[in-house]
Amino acid sequence: MKARWKGKGSEAKAIADPMSKIVSQLQSSLIHSNTHGLLSSCSVLVEVDAQLADLLNRACFGRPRITAEKDNEWFQLDMEEAFYLCFSLKCLKVVGEDGCIKSNEELWEYMKSKKAVFPVFYMAYSHLRHKNWVVRPGLQYGVDFVAYRHHPALVHSEYAVLVLSEGDNDLNGRLRVWSAIHGTVRLCGSVAKTLLIVNVNNNCHGAISPSCLEHYTVEEQTITRWNPEQCREDQAVVRI
Repeated sequence: MKARWKGKGSEAKAIADPMSKIVSQLQSSLIHSNTHGLLSSCSVLVEVDAQLADLLNRACFGRPRITAEKDNEWFQLDMEEAFYLCFSLKCLKVVGEDGCIKSNEELWEYMKSKKAVFPVFYMAYSHLRHKNWVVRPGLQYGVDFVAYRHHPALVHSEYAVLVLSEGDNDLNGRLRVWSAIHGTVRLCGSVAKTLLIVNVNNNCHGAISPSCLEHYTVEEQTITRWNPEQCREDQAVVRI
């Protein structure tokens, strides 16, 4: 499935301003500003100035929160987004309810306590982000994530992502029967997306600490409906 760009010139804008460059600028600005986030239940809140708010928007991290403040803005990061900025990009520090900065290990344990499948979801999220895909929640499509080639303002999402993990019956059970696969693929087709299965294997290393992630492996598999139109012979039938 080809990228579906939104409007004339959108593809050219994306090529001129690649996502890898935007994320690198965000990383540098967050490090320079020594930005801290605040743990808030199942998310992290970050207060930023106008420049950082623009970079977070362009890099598609978090969502702005409406407040009465005029000088700064607040962004709400999902757990995978926040941990990616902390652990992978090393550009964000997170403060707990006790007012102390959380180490990566402490943040890891906290997020696991809030979301049992966090290690698997984070591995899938970081895997796609490292490949410069924009990854956003996919709840409205009945999947875990949706993946965009660039900013959602420029292009429609191409992939509806389901995360599976060997040995996790709750996750893998979603596609265990044919009717579930058929229904999911039909839904993806109706919204012009390809179903992408991201299978995360921990290789028996568990999820004791973030350092275990280096032993994880990720496999990708796309599932699409067979279209007979693509398989017909183009030549006209010769009648005798």
